[in-house]
Amino acid sequence: MKIFKRIMISIVAIIAILAVMIGIYIHQNKEALKSVDTSKNSVSQKVDQDKPVSILLLGADTGADGRVDRGNSDTMMLITLNPKTKKTVIYSIPRDSVAEMVGDKTKNVQKINAAYNIGKSKMAKNTVGELLNVPVDYSVAVNMAALKKTVNFVGGVTIKSDMKVSFDGVTVPKGTHHLNGTKALTYVRMRYEDPRGDYGRQIRQQQILKAVAKKMAQPKYLIHLPKLIKELGPDISTDLTDKQLEEFPMKYHNSGKTIKSHQLQGKSAWINGSSYQVLSTNTLQKASDKLRKNLGLPDDTVSNTETKLNKQNKAFFEDDDNTDYDTHGLDKTYYTNNTY
Repeated sequence: MKIFKRIMISIVAIIAILAVMIGIYIHQNKEALKSVDTSKNSVSQKVDQDKPVSILLLGADTGADGRVDRGNSDTMMLITLNPKTKKTVIYSIPRDSVAEMVGDKTKNVQKINAAYNIGKSKMAKNTVGELLNVPVDYSVAVNMAALKKTVNFVGGVTIKSDMKVSFDGVTVPKGTHHLNGTKALTYVRMRYEDPRGDYGRQIRQQQILKAVAKKMAQPKYLIHLPKLIKELGPDISTDLTDKQLEEFPMKYHNSGKTIKSHQLQGKSAWINGSSYQVLSTNTLQKASDKLRKNLGLPDDTVSNTETKLNKQNKAFFEDDDNTDYDTHGLDKTYYTNNTY
């Protein structure tokens, strides 16, 4: 868990650095926001009221291999920021977690990363909010093309890989290497050949982000930051309004004084021919309590489709070797769909 904590702290540092830089630039030249897909109408007034907020960060696989469809959100992080207590609490959510797609027409349970593909950021927010019993105020979605452009913007990054990484015809050998945007994208996308699975991929993703943040702080790149912001515009979408995005860095930069980062970890299950991660009710409750506390909300018992499923799968949790998880039986319309 210590390594995950260091990784997540690095992510928050990156977000904070970029937020401050973007905030400074926006105050100097508001033209930067014109290329970013922002909301015209506020979905929440919490930023305007300086209240604690929650933001769902979505890293989509759009923009890779020439993909133009929305794609799945292979990176999902729920961040809560409290400007009064100066605390930030973060939870990273496994992409393969069993979850109900909140807002779908029928009872639909599948991997949580499909929510963004099916119903955009709105469904992703509702699904995560229902899973953890936490209000999700805003969302920010970034696609794969943004990572590639950012790495190239800083002239590439140097990383040390603890294993050979091959994906889509590109190979990054074990050892220390300088990666351009294309190779960096390969490095963060490979998953199946990593014995750590998606957790290993997350480690590589944060390794690249940390290297980018270190170079981004150099004056020679800061000077040209406006150009990068304009280039990344089409690759970023958020339901924060222009005004809220402009005010955000100034209002919430103190929230990073204390950072608590966590990784939701589930148990592997085999459902309808696909591998899933099942989050126990205890795991969901602990996460909910910490997130709600940072938002200034009272504790509340998590009760949703996932906890009901867990209740009928006691044998699954009692036996470490058991990978059979029953997703049927709650009602006639209940099913698991592995289309996405």
